[in-house]
Amino acid sequence: MPADLVTTSAVDRRMLIDGRLIAAQHVFPSVNPANGNVIANAPNATVADAHKAITAARRAFDRTDWSTDVKFRVHCLEQLHETLVDHVEELRELTIAEVGATRALTEGAQLEGPIEVARYYADLLKTLSLTDDLGINEFMGQQNHRWVEREAAGVVGAIIAYNYPNQLALAKLVPALGAGCTVVLKAAPHTPLITLALGELIAEHTDIPPGVVNVLSSADTAVGEALTTSPHVDVVTFTGSTETGRKIMTAASGTIKRVFLELGGKSAMVVLDDADLPSAAMMAAFTITSHAGQGCALTSRLLIPRKYHDPMVELLKQNFAMIAYGDPADPGTYMGPLISEQQRDKVDGMVKRAVAAGATLVAGGNKVDPGFFYEPTLLTNVDPDREIAQEEVFGPVLVVIRYDNDDHAVRIANNSIYGLSGTVVGDHDHAVAVARRIRSGTISINGGNYSGPESPFGGYKQSGIGRELGIAGLEEFQERKTFGAVIR
Repeated sequence: MPADLVTTSAVDRRMLIDGRLIAAQHVFPSVNPANGNVIANAPNATVADAHKAITAARRAFDRTDWSTDVKFRVHCLEQLHETLVDHVEELRELTIAEVGATRALTEGAQLEGPIEVARYYADLLKTLSLTDDLGINEFMGQQNHRWVEREAAGVVGAIIAYNYPNQLALAKLVPALGAGCTVVLKAAPHTPLITLALGELIAEHTDIPPGVVNVLSSADTAVGEALTTSPHVDVVTFTGSTETGRKIMTAASGTIKRVFLELGGKSAMVVLDDADLPSAAMMAAFTITSHAGQGCALTSRLLIPRKYHDPMVELLKQNFAMIAYGDPADPGTYMGPLISEQQRDKVDGMVKRAVAAGATLVAGGNKVDPGFFYEPTLLTNVDPDREIAQEEVFGPVLVVIRYDNDDHAVRIANNSIYGLSGTVVGDHDHAVAVARRIRSGTISINGGNYSGPESPFGGYKQSGIGRELGIAGLEEFQERKTFGAVIR
């Protein structure tokens, strides 16, 4: 692993295929979103490269004891955890440069938090039973013993998004490895370098055998399609847009492979009539501007009791004015840039269409150069059925919606094709009662943190299928085999 992951030249960014680090013949650039400069180039894998990786993963699963040797898998996951801890500062600088994540975010969900996923699953596998005893029954006059064994599902094709690449890669890779699967991991085109660095660390600092982990980067969507359609891939796990998730489901149906999807969100923060308004306003403003709003679980709709609308909007304006945005490497920066000019144009277009449709622009609404920055933006007088309140923006844009009573608030919160997350703010018992009526896979009460390696994460409705992390995340990569044996 080069000492400086940020400034190393393109030749050092390599894919991992069948235990070998490979520099592809063709490359594509990775750009620093804070200034628009090219950091380095990444290998632009071909479909042929994808099939080589799939073949390696298939061979490693079918012809080695990786899937059955739990003790060795624990050893490898412990090595991976130690390696990531040892290289955390290099990974931090690369994450800041390529992802646009602030330094503070790398101390949590962008880097240091995900590293602990490897430790969690290593510890879990030391005590978790992979057998369920169903007891003895009588069958055709004989005593019959039945039990269930959980075994690895096979070869996993893992495709990740750009917004939290360390979190997404490790939340897929580690439980899949823990379950005994082999993996082909495809990096996001906007953030390939950090995921390739993970592959290099695995190759150079762990005993994970050749073919068990393969890491690709490519700007060609056909590479991802190869993972979803190959008959040699048993499970596809994808994080990204709901639109792409639908395409993956369709592509995977030809081989009836298991599909695990973590997709979009349009989460609501419901401020109850017994909430502390200043605290709620601060929470709403600083949540939607975390990582420039590029989080599928961030609460982008703020539901406010009609009688508190005006004072709450004034508090929000004050908090939005406090958001320090700029260079993510600066420890004083709270919000960094959007990932690309294309994404910034999308956000700006949605804001402009919302204003044209009748929304009031209270704060923000402008691009900021250099880099791909967008001002923290607040919109009021938003119709809950309009695009800005229904579609995922993936930018620092908060929309305010009035409601009349709890029933009305719940209807608005559930008025979405998505169901990933949400927040309810108010008296604890009142907030819990309302939260239980909101159809989402995760929910925060008064800013409570639900995340962690042991906490399953995923969504209802078109926010996805399945759960990442926790025991549920391990089970996504396992099959169940039921036995019945006559007792002699």
